[in-house]
Amino acid sequence: MAEHKIFAGPRVRRIRNGLGLTQTAMAEALEISPSYLNLIERNQRPLTVQLLLKLAAVYKVDLDELQGEAGGTASQLREVFADPLLAGEVPGDQELIEVAEAAPNAANGVIKLYRAYREQASRLTDLAELLAREGHATSLSGTRLPIDEVRETFEKRPNFFARIEDAAEAFHAGLGLSAGDDLVVALKNWLRAKHGIVVRALPIHAMPNLRRRYDRHSMRLFLSERLSPFDQLREIAMEVCLLALGEEILAELEGLSFSTGEAKRLGRFELARYAAHALIMPYGAFLSAAQRARYDVDVLRSRFSVSYEQVANRLTMLQRPGAAGIPFFMLEVDNAGHRFRKAGASGFPQAKFGGGCPKLNIHAAFAQPAQILVDHVEMPDGTGFLTVSRTLDGPQAGFNERVRRTALLLGCDIAYRDEVVYGQTVAGGLPPVAVGTVCRLCERQGCLARAEPPVTRPLGLDEMVTGLSAFDFQ
Repeated sequence: MAEHKIFAGPRVRRIRNGLGLTQTAMAEALEISPSYLNLIERNQRPLTVQLLLKLAAVYKVDLDELQGEAGGTASQLREVFADPLLAGEVPGDQELIEVAEAAPNAANGVIKLYRAYREQASRLTDLAELLAREGHATSLSGTRLPIDEVRETFEKRPNFFARIEDAAEAFHAGLGLSAGDDLVVALKNWLRAKHGIVVRALPIHAMPNLRRRYDRHSMRLFLSERLSPFDQLREIAMEVCLLALGEEILAELEGLSFSTGEAKRLGRFELARYAAHALIMPYGAFLSAAQRARYDVDVLRSRFSVSYEQVANRLTMLQRPGAAGIPFFMLEVDNAGHRFRKAGASGFPQAKFGGGCPKLNIHAAFAQPAQILVDHVEMPDGTGFLTVSRTLDGPQAGFNERVRRTALLLGCDIAYRDEVVYGQTVAGGLPPVAVGTVCRLCERQGCLARAEPPVTRPLGLDEMVTGLSAFDFQ
């Protein structure tokens, strides 16, 4: 049977230093040469089973301490170096394992420092939001990546681009579609006739990691068969918009004043996505249909042959001067709580609504997939909102893949309740759900869902009295 060998030089060195021994003294006790012990400590020779037993017998060392890997520390270091600020600094895991093995105290120090950095960034964000609620502008912010800049820019402004809307509506009219005509066929024919581009769907094995790919040499637009017919339509419409509405998209992009080329590239993609929705659901026709249907998303998705998510997106865009719809806003999250899409007809109402309260029905939606949940929620200042939430399924998953599922919240001021079909669900019924912007800025007492103490109040720990929350405050 082969002898099991363990390379644990840094741990042996720590044991020796902890005992205050020289290499010569430890080598003599272990009945090996000092040069051999030196090689062991430099991980150039293994610790054999015999040496492990000798260490345990002579120095009363726990064998688990020598044989165990620094997996916990290494995994935490991976989290640190996965941060966008440090991405690319370490090419692989081996160096992190070596750091965890050779300098565990320094590694733990780096981990603590990173946690403090994240906590400080979180508190700065909370402070910025608190000041914004009180009407004070602030330049406090953490390190921003291009994607952060793009998201913040789109979230803070109204989700309406007049040039794109006008051009998309005119282009759609120019297609000359009659009732019952297929928009997908019309857009494919336009791509072929005007630019020689042919659209093809490819099986998963041919394009396993991509939604779409445009081959400039063969003039073909490949779409993954993972995509639903609605998502395929949007991808085709995006390609059409980039070709036909390029000037309008560029003009709107320049008006956003992004600071880097990468941010501009991402912003152009978002504007192309916006334009695709405007093309698929032309402003005038969509607004008229939405008002007649009292903003019933399911009715509208059937009317325009699109998805629930596409209709919800489009409802946040209806802010043409003189022909505006209800000012909806939307929020999309995954079941881990990551928020990656926020938009609003007047900018996402971060200061008033927040969207980070665990009591919002967007989080409950994951327990009831594909069901529409409607609530009347009330903020601490008495402001009310009508919220409509539903789960969304991403691209088609294979047998051994997990479905990508997110939840989307569509909201508006409660004052519009009577104009929205969902308002009848909460009219004259149960009292509103008491929510807040986010736990760290919410001062509701006795909240069962509280996850963090508010930054605006000191903790009220009392040995004699315990409240409903672990984060009682004064």
